[in-house]
Amino acid sequence: MVFDIVAMVCVGAGTAGVFLFLRKMLGRHLPSWALPAVIGAAMLGFSVWNEYTWHSRVTAVLPDEVVVILSPRDSSLFRPWTYLVAPSTRFMALDRTVLRISAENPGYRQADLMFVERWMPIHRVAMAFDCTGGRHADLMDAASMSPDGTLTGSTWVTAEPGDTLQLAACREG
Repeated sequence: MVFDIVAMVCVGAGTAGVFLFLRKMLGRHLPSWALPAVIGAAMLGFSVWNEYTWHSRVTAVLPDEVVVILSPRDSSLFRPWTYLVAPSTRFMALDRTVLRISAENPGYRQADLMFVERWMPIHRVAMAFDCTGGRHADLMDAASMSPDGTLTGSTWVTAEPGDTLQLAACREG
């Protein structure tokens, strides 16, 4: 968030410089409200652009093995323009770069589910997947899965048909 504020201030300062340069080059006297209005509009425009492009900029730099599962869109009273078109400021993704496939039974897999939210650290949750049985389980705290699929400290949850999380974890390659 600090970087967003610094960037917004830099946009304001740069806009002021360009505005003052153009005013000097044109040799015109502009109303006293014009400079702060232009700076404010540039800073607001940058903030809106930064908010609406955050999701696409972040997901574009993710490795191909990281699959975005869910990207909810949020509106806020403090950002009234989000009621027209709500931006996505968080997403959930499956990190297949750490995918572990059981040597005993390739139908059992483990991977990390990432919860990414703007201005927050990334939160990871280890997940177990039973690809042949269509089930998954959270491996939080001391929970674990043995190579034969036996869970300790967690329970299997049956995935809905077409569940994007299950499909992402169980796809080959």
